[in-house]
Amino acid sequence: MLKKIVLLAIPGTAPFEFGVICEVFGLDRSAMGGPSFDFTIATAVPGPVRTSLGYDMIITTGLGAAADADLIAVPAHSIEHVDEAYLAVIREAEARGAWVLSVCSGAFALAESGILDGRRATTHWMHTDTLARRYPRTTVDPDVLFVEDRHVVTSAGTASGIDAALHIVRKELGAAVTNVIARRMVVPPQRDGGQSQYIAYPVQEHVADSFAEVTEWMLKNLREDLTIEQLSRKALMSTRTFARRFRADMGTTPAAWLNRQRITRAQHLLEATDLSLEAISTETGFGAAAVMRHHFLKVLQTTPTAYRRAFGAREAG
Repeated sequence: MLKKIVLLAIPGTAPFEFGVICEVFGLDRSAMGGPSFDFTIATAVPGPVRTSLGYDMIITTGLGAAADADLIAVPAHSIEHVDEAYLAVIREAEARGAWVLSVCSGAFALAESGILDGRRATTHWMHTDTLARRYPRTTVDPDVLFVEDRHVVTSAGTASGIDAALHIVRKELGAAVTNVIARRMVVPPQRDGGQSQYIAYPVQEHVADSFAEVTEWMLKNLREDLTIEQLSRKALMSTRTFARRFRADMGTTPAAWLNRQRITRAQHLLEATDLSLEAISTETGFGAAAVMRHHFLKVLQTTPTAYRRAFGAREAG
């Protein structure tokens, strides 16, 4: 059970990535039905810790607090040097089966500790080549938001740390608890995941003003067999003009956008309900469970059954 989280305050830490971990794990959300973690910030030498922006944070707790942590979180920091004391904490956490999370260049501390040997990992795209060159025993994926490999989660730059942190909460405490945190933070509770490593990919979230009405109508009618002719009439455009302008404004075709929304809706129903796969496929407009399975495999690299097994709502306990 995920209860105790220790955030490592490494000299040269980046304030935003540091704050991401604090925001996800450091606030008491029990009044909203969410979790209240035992959250601690620790450093090798208690006292002032200089950040990458040149100001000091006063950290009063030493690394001994990390000995029984369920999760060790490592924010972005200078990639040039990390004190051995932090590396030892990371190794010990991995050895006892605790979660280890890095945000952005925090992956370099994990790699230097040795725990990324034989694992897949990622970091900010600016640093992926350097990470791969320095640590050839690590398989570096430069194109994803985060990677989980056997309780070690590495994430790319800045906001992807939120996705990675929420991913861990979801796996440990379930979808309902994760949604409470995400709602408070005003972020998506989950961006797309793949089965083997639960790798998240960027999603199109912007809705152009010119298509706000028609996309809202599409979302309300996902279960219907929507055609390009229907949508263009709804938008008061010719079919050709609608298809061209939708792609220009939305960055994808109407069919692809609609398919993505159907998958997102199916994900929610798999997480939060016990509806059958056939019922969900009907509700989301896929029509048949086999069709829904095809689209899940194509887009998420997982099946609806496996997705429900991994992310279905469970008691937080």
